[in-house]
Amino acid sequence: MPATNAHNGPVAVLGAGAWGTALANIACDHRDTLLWARNKEVASEIQAKHTNRGYLPDVALHASMQATSGLSAALDYACAGTSPGLLILAVPLAGLRSLCELVSEGLAHRTDRISGIIWTCKGLEASSGKLPSQIAQEALGADLNIPSGVLSGPSFAREVAQGLPVALTVASQSAALRSSCINALHGGAVRVYTSDDVVGVEVGGALKNIMAIACGISDGLGLGTNARAALITRGLAEMTRFGEALGARPATFYGLTGLGDLVLTATGELSRNRLVGLEIGRGRSLSDILAGGLTAEGARCAQAVLLRAQSLKVDMPITRAVCEVLFQGISPIGAVTRLLAREATTE
Repeated sequence: MPATNAHNGPVAVLGAGAWGTALANIACDHRDTLLWARNKEVASEIQAKHTNRGYLPDVALHASMQATSGLSAALDYACAGTSPGLLILAVPLAGLRSLCELVSEGLAHRTDRISGIIWTCKGLEASSGKLPSQIAQEALGADLNIPSGVLSGPSFAREVAQGLPVALTVASQSAALRSSCINALHGGAVRVYTSDDVVGVEVGGALKNIMAIACGISDGLGLGTNARAALITRGLAEMTRFGEALGARPATFYGLTGLGDLVLTATGELSRNRLVGLEIGRGRSLSDILAGGLTAEGARCAQAVLLRAQSLKVDMPITRAVCEVLFQGISPIGAVTRLLAREATTE
């Protein structure tokens, strides 16, 4: 494998869903890249045909992309370069803890062969209310002394895979890891910015999904674009309050991973969270929507966010209203009426 500098080690993307596949496709332009798929048939299709029809139909993947269904093989690949490799964990939040535990076991005694670990999932763990960074820290263990961070931003996987422009943020306490991630992904239609505010980036990625459900409900009720603008604006304020209580910097929420991701998810036609809200606003129940195969991270983490906000004594009226509609049987119009009935306050 080529290695002209410390950042030219191989990239292993763990998770062959739409986003993992799109990121691996980008990385192929810069570094030797392997994509790990849990499903053997998916890995075989990617390896042989350079397609992933289940997640990115009609998208031709990079001819140099390699794939495997063996996690050990993927970790071996990342460790085998003449320079340390980069791991990108592109699995949903629900799978992050178990994958980190497996990665920790697989990298024992060769941590020097990995430059860093980046995850891409968004949300709070339903059972604990913990952010992805807290989950990863616990699951990887203190002995695995490898720099880590999060990659986030306003991005639909299909558009990225099609080569359309996108801007992302990598957040880590490690400047070397931030630089490695830029080396692996930045260029062409992809811009990668950096931050050291991991908590702020993760809070933005989690809470914007809840606000997108609220916007979808409003649109489904036909409340108009004025109402949507108000929800986006006040939703951003709610996100910022919650983030500040956890130690995040307010300025982070006015960047790509806060306002940028919120606007995209609350208005974009490809947004699953907005679509869930639309369907609820039109009269469908959450159980009916989920039974049809549509999932959204905002619905999964809304209760965890509200509980953590209560423990932090942070007022979250929009999040509370979404939880009331999703889980407490309050009608969408009833929740809107309650929001409108709140006393006037300063902005």
